[in-house]
Amino acid sequence: MAKLKLANILDDKPIKVTIELPATVFHDLASYAEVLGRTTGQAVSDPAKLIVPMVQRFMVTDRVFAKLRRIVAPQVSAGADGSAKSG
Repeated sequence: MAKLKLANILDDKPIKVTIELPATVFHDLASYAEVLGRTTGQAVSDPAKLIVPMVQRFMVTDRVFAKLRRIVAPQVSAGADGSAKSG
């Protein structure tokens, strides 16, 4: 069987973000949750819990983002006096 891009879903302290998804995307999430549950043995009761690991996986595997992040991040995190900025 083909390997899914997601594995076990970690329980992490969340920051609340509200989004609206098209119904077709939510149905696809529900289908993905069902397939993931069957392949990992870990039932996913709420398909919305897949959004965070999917976004994380997307960002980790986006090579252009990783390259630009290395270029831009040092400029953003250093203040004019060389000290780190707090966000």
